[in-house]
Amino acid sequence: MQRRQTVRRQRGFTLIELLVVLVILGLLASVAGPKVINYLGGAKSDTARLQIEEFGASLDLYRLETGRYPTSQESLQALVQQPAGVNGWNGPYLKKKTLPKDPWGNDYRYTSPGKHGSYDISSLGSDNREGGEGENKDIHSWEDSKK
Repeated sequence: MQRRQTVRRQRGFTLIELLVVLVILGLLASVAGPKVINYLGGAKSDTARLQIEEFGASLDLYRLETGRYPTSQESLQALVQQPAGVNGWNGPYLKKKTLPKDPWGNDYRYTSPGKHGSYDISSLGSDNREGGEGENKDIHSWEDSKK
């Protein structure tokens, strides 16, 4: 009977051992957590850049078929739904039949003619306000995608 009790005691963990493991896990989370959050923020910015590039390719195809870019009033919605009075439209020009929002759930801004080219597309970042740094930084179609 003493052997069985000894075996049972060796199988379990003491409270101190469990606390030590929890402290180690807490330290690892405090070091790794901010890095993971930074990667997630960067991934959202990269996603917005890729979506803006996709809009650009779709807008170029729209222009080839209709002879012009959508106006600011027609907006990017012209890529998924034919605007009134537009001839040669063979859309939708996006894979999905709905216009995607930016990774933070906001609408992309579209202007045509733009100040920086035939059209300007931008996302205002996570704060949805002009300017900002880091994840709040605006993302524009006219900037180099590596910035």
